[in-house]
Amino acid sequence: MSRIGNNPIAIPEGASIEVSGNVVTVKGKLGELTQEFSGVTIDIADGEVVVSRDSDSKDHRAKHGLYRALINNMIEGVTKGWTKELELVGVGYRASNQGQKLDLALGFSHNIVMDLAPEVKVETTSEKGKNPTIKLTSHDKQLVGQIAAKIRSFRKPEPYKGKGIKFKGEQLRRKAGKSA
Repeated sequence: MSRIGNNPIAIPEGASIEVSGNVVTVKGKLGELTQEFSGVTIDIADGEVVVSRDSDSKDHRAKHGLYRALINNMIEGVTKGWTKELELVGVGYRASNQGQKLDLALGFSHNIVMDLAPEVKVETTSEKGKNPTIKLTSHDKQLVGQIAAKIRSFRKPEPYKGKGIKFKGEQLRRKAGKSA
């Protein structure tokens, strides 16, 4: 029994949902997202989306909550948008951007220049006395998370000094160094 899959999704003002065949399309003020689905039935009635599974097979039960969560994330994305913030911790670590090009100085011999997808807006801030931050914003939650994970993979936070790229608010497990 899927508890998440049984919850109806309220459609907010400014968002419209269309189901044609096995593709659901969500349109809003921030953009348009599409998602293919199988094993579930999507019904739209009086301002709510209800996802129900076709049978009680293991595959359909697994997809029931998945597609409900994906559709909910799509609706929230096209109305409010998704944001991920990354923090660069380390001496000499810098980030800057020109349009959709992100330039990262992470202690390697060369800077890392990354071209970002046009759907993702990027902002970099660097104030004196604070760690540089990168703010990624888009209507597509999956794309924002994927790009943030890619940026983080260039220098993952290490457990001894905590240097590296971490998500804003992320708690790191620190280790004690060598004891003399």
